[in-house]
Amino acid sequence: MKPLGRELAQKPTCPFCGLPIDRPQELEIRRPGEMPVGTCSCGAVYAYDATGHNLGAAFIEALVFSCNMYWELAWDLIPEKDYLEKLVEHYDYDTHLIVPGGFYQGRRISGALYFIKLHQGIREATCREAPKKLDGAPSLPPAPSSGYSGKKVFTKGEVEKLVREYQVEPLLNIARGDRRILRDLQRLLYTGDELLRLKTADILGRASAVVASQDPGSISKLLQNLLASVSEPGASNWGALDAIGEIIRNMPEIFAGYIPVLCQFLENKTLRLGSLRAIGRIAGVRPDLVRKWTFRFLSLLHDPEPQIRGYAAWVLANLGVAAVQDELRRLQGENQEVAIYEGGKIEKKTIGQLASEALERER
Repeated sequence: MKPLGRELAQKPTCPFCGLPIDRPQELEIRRPGEMPVGTCSCGAVYAYDATGHNLGAAFIEALVFSCNMYWELAWDLIPEKDYLEKLVEHYDYDTHLIVPGGFYQGRRISGALYFIKLHQGIREATCREAPKKLDGAPSLPPAPSSGYSGKKVFTKGEVEKLVREYQVEPLLNIARGDRRILRDLQRLLYTGDELLRLKTADILGRASAVVASQDPGSISKLLQNLLASVSEPGASNWGALDAIGEIIRNMPEIFAGYIPVLCQFLENKTLRLGSLRAIGRIAGVRPDLVRKWTFRFLSLLHDPEPQIRGYAAWVLANLGVAAVQDELRRLQGENQEVAIYEGGKIEKKTIGQLASEALERER
């Protein structure tokens, strides 16, 4: 029989991005009463309160740590406007586990992790001018008024019509007032219409960024659900990989930690095409986050499937990587077509065209 609580224990994850976190650590230079702290790859920081009764101190510890230990900076920040906060309870430091039931192997688990995530403009200003106050530092602007009060005033048919017409701004305005639109967009990911599916993924990524400005945890859950639908054998995952790519593309500062998962999917023949397409979309805006896997894409230029060779050339074109010219020149004579999505449209390009574009960007 498993010890009491073991079946409920789970590895701790960041409430903002959903990625696993490390055990909090004590800083090299300690102050009296200082708590262990940690950081997530998405930029969130956290402080550990062993008792769960000193949350005010944990909040201060995390906030000051997020400001590079400059207290004056921390006191200038405004909740919601400059940062978001989350609390994760029932954390056991000894085992580095979350125990929702509160008891583990006969012990009461009362620890807590207090998370702070500065909005990106504040985080950049903090890193750039840590010794100074944040006078005039950019803050996340308040969500624009959309005319929606949280009451659902749109139908699934209306959402589909707006997506088909690629009416991006009206859809984002709905998302600002009612995040339930994400559910209706998810349903459209399973359509057999390829262009509609790609438009849906595109807009879902943009709408997710709108919602994440106030509630990144909900988008973390959405992203993990999409990943689960891809990973489960036999599950229908039409559009899921494209949606994952678009969410990361629109919020790389939060969700770039999921790019290695997409690269792992390249090993699966049934997921390879969708993974390449998702990675290529991310590379189109943040090539620096993808460039470390260049030689993996290079190997796919030899794949027996023409679509894979074409998308691999497209990814490399977006990366602008040097030292692969010979491999790309080899593909310039191939005339098989590949569908490339951009801005609500699909453009057919030959593998040779994509290889030539990749070579051109290397110059």
